[in-house]
Amino acid sequence: MNRLRSLVAALSATLLLSTVAACGADGDDGPKNVSAKTAALGTLTPGVLKVAVQPYAPYTSVQGDTIVGLDGDILNRVADKLGLRVEPQVTDFAGMLAGVQSRRVDITIGGVAWSADRQKQGLFTDPPYYSPPAMAVRSGRTYRTVDDLKGLELGTVEGYVWVKSIQAVPGAELHAYPDANGVFDDLGAGRIDVGFLDPLLIIAAQKERPDLKIDTRYMTPPTAAQVKAEPAYQYFQPYQTGFYLPKKATALEKAISAEIDAMYGDGELKKLVEKWGGDPEQFLKPAADVATARRGVDRPQDWTPPSIAQ
Repeated sequence: MNRLRSLVAALSATLLLSTVAACGADGDDGPKNVSAKTAALGTLTPGVLKVAVQPYAPYTSVQGDTIVGLDGDILNRVADKLGLRVEPQVTDFAGMLAGVQSRRVDITIGGVAWSADRQKQGLFTDPPYYSPPAMAVRSGRTYRTVDDLKGLELGTVEGYVWVKSIQAVPGAELHAYPDANGVFDDLGAGRIDVGFLDPLLIIAAQKERPDLKIDTRYMTPPTAAQVKAEPAYQYFQPYQTGFYLPKKATALEKAISAEIDAMYGDGELKKLVEKWGGDPEQFLKPAADVATARRGVDRPQDWTPPSIAQ
């Protein structure tokens, strides 16, 4: 679910979201008897949360009018607490970002990675979880650090940021595939040693394709000194996700962030991460650089990232 991968052309995104624009007019019929508190959130249609989403199970997929998956479950619970009805709009990743930045939708979800550039064109909530660097390996194999990867056959999907990281590993051979199935197939056949993919994708493949005989391993992130010496190693570090909203949707962002923070404290996020096969210790504790990245950028200087450790 690493959403830092290369985007398709902006024109394609615009076309994909043309139907969203048609559905998103201010005159849409929303729920009746919307409370003043819910109306004050400022969604495009009072009482409705229009969500741009790309099918990317087990993080996001659409079944009927419902978004399911880890991100979907989190957003559905938040929306319920805020009195909002979720209305999914299916697009691709470029369309997700374009829909938010042009305010044709209220929000997009699905492992959107926070970046300083991206926040200039939209608002990020507090992280609903943190995405750890995960590796798919043959059962019984153990790789932990960048040094363990030297000289190995390493695979990932074309356009994913791990392509750059793999290319920087001494002696490693990059195998890039059109999709995750190619990574899993070659890993299962022994043609590669490690596959870099989003963690829940690997966990789901373990359950759905036991014939592959693979395990999920979480990488020990490279040190600051290693990243300084080889900047491409930064993509072997955890990244913070966020729900992404239009720049003017300040009231809605604050309300959603408050609900996310509460879910760290009441154990709800822990339950949802475990439901989808994730490790809360990996998903719900921020790395040291999370706070420094956002302080003074889109968060106050004293901001503390949410964590189950608090």
